[in-house]
Amino acid sequence: MNVLIHICCAPCAIYPLSVLRGEGAAVRGLWFNPNVQPYTEWRQRLDTLQKWAADEDLALIEMTDYDVVDWLRRMAWREAERCRICHHLRLERAARVARRGKFDAFTTTLLYSKRQDHDLVLEIGRAVAADQGVPFLERDFRPGWRAGIEASRRLGLYRQAYCGCIYSEQERFTGRQKDDAAPPSPGAEMGHQGP
Repeated sequence: MNVLIHICCAPCAIYPLSVLRGEGAAVRGLWFNPNVQPYTEWRQRLDTLQKWAADEDLALIEMTDYDVVDWLRRMAWREAERCRICHHLRLERAARVARRGKFDAFTTTLLYSKRQDHDLVLEIGRAVAADQGVPFLERDFRPGWRAGIEASRRLGLYRQAYCGCIYSEQERFTGRQKDDAAPPSPGAEMGHQGP
């Protein structure tokens, strides 16, 4: 099976890639994350992914159209729904790329993070899969959360401290998070705040 996996960052891709390859899938990665701000953060995450992917012999499709203005316009006045909008934007692009590339299915590393709304990611993945006519490969990669964190540390990968958008960066410092959970301290182990 040929699978396209949308990747939010290298550390979040470690465990899902091992699972998919363990199932015998031929995997290709997709980088499309216009939500990551500022540009220097976006670049650092992409550079880390490129290096890790090369070491893992993982081919990447890189969507490097960094249009932060478009992303912010989509979120303005809809901040309470920003994750839904952002996930939809990225998963829809993944589904389109998968369809055009004749992949058997697509999935996402968003299904790895314990800090993401797993049910929301599944809901959106199913919807864009139906719309684009390509199967969404549903996996719960969260059981590998700790293994992925430990592997990323062993490899010395850059590990971000927030999901990616300016809203999640603000929440990291102000303590006002969507789910009212206690915010991590800036230097705390994240395993990733988000995607």
